[in-house]
Amino acid sequence: MNMDTTDIQVRDCDDGRREVLDPVRKRWVALTPEEWVRQHTIRLMHDRYGYPLELMQVEGAITVNGQTRRCDIVVFATDGQPRIIVECKRPDVPINQKVCDQACRYNTVLQVPLLLLTNGRQQIIIEIDYRQRTLRQLSDLPLFLNNVKP
Repeated sequence: MNMDTTDIQVRDCDDGRREVLDPVRKRWVALTPEEWVRQHTIRLMHDRYGYPLELMQVEGAITVNGQTRRCDIVVFATDGQPRIIVECKRPDVPINQKVCDQACRYNTVLQVPLLLLTNGRQQIIIEIDYRQRTLRQLSDLPLFLNNVKP
């Protein structure tokens, strides 16, 4: 996955802040380093891999061990079932076991077949086979194929 090919809209506010247009939430949000990664990931998943914006949820709340947490991005299939959890970090945060553990905690609730961990520079894509009880690292994100599990 190459983040350089995405196009996002950014604006400067009167108070000196910068904002980015989130096409999923359909509103302007503060442009932080993590938000930059999130927005580029959304554009890349939509533009290059065909994931519809309408099937993405940004910062959706879930309850993990009695505490409310927010998933950066969850991608759903057309049947409404969650299929991908995307965990975004700032570019200076390494994608390591701690980040993987965080996504796996979220996945105890959502039970998706794919995890995408990214800081905009590094991406790790993990496929989960629940029948075989195995994890496999993929070299690239699968294309969106309507309701077919990735």
